[in-house]
Amino acid sequence: MNPSNNSQVAIVTGASRGIGAAVAQRLATDGYAVVVNYAGRAEEANGVVKAIEAQGGRAISVQADVSEPAAVRTLFDEAVAAFGRVDVLVNNAGIMPPALPHLAATDDTTFDRLFAVNVKGTFNALREAAQRLEAGGRIINFSSSVIGLALPGYAVYAATKSAVETMTHIMAKELRGKNITVNAVAPGPTATALFLDGKTPEAIERLAMAAPLERLGTPEDIASAVALLVGPSGAWINGQTLRANGGLV
Repeated sequence: MNPSNNSQVAIVTGASRGIGAAVAQRLATDGYAVVVNYAGRAEEANGVVKAIEAQGGRAISVQADVSEPAAVRTLFDEAVAAFGRVDVLVNNAGIMPPALPHLAATDDTTFDRLFAVNVKGTFNALREAAQRLEAGGRIINFSSSVIGLALPGYAVYAATKSAVETMTHIMAKELRGKNITVNAVAPGPTATALFLDGKTPEAIERLAMAAPLERLGTPEDIASAVALLVGPSGAWINGQTLRANGGLV
């Protein structure tokens, strides 16, 4: 896709901070009108919108809990009402609890919430996008490189992301004839609050040094991967998972 005069429209879920905010700002820089979705951080989401507008871009913020199908429908409705169409969905919204117990010590509430947001939330937005995206559109889901690392404590979280990857690969085939690509980005350790919360400085340093490039990823690193898949250079990439992790796995 090659937006011109802000004619193309992107929804970025979970875009009030971290990777989602970086993706929203990068897509705005690339010429997309952006819908900054958030669940509860209205002030931060509005800050992302203001930052985009300050650079000459167009953006709105829309509250929606992606785990609720009706809220996702409203999210798309608001995008169309504001900008007339939807061309790109970036399914970034996700949660990872700061405490990561082993599978046997994981309580039902944690399990249910992880699947509600990470899997059902992605599913809800994918289902809506299949009906609402313009021909030639792009869908980007978010997986995680912890699938490959298989670290103790990440069993349930990684299971949610494995489900996302499976939906990605199958939906790409199911959208045959619509000229819509479906891909996933799987970040490694990235310097965001989602990753840093609950970890000791020693754990953060250990994970930072684990990749051959010897640093944590940045939200901008991940936004660049999304921009590649969304942009004209990614037109022939479909049904794939791009592991943006500095060579960690």
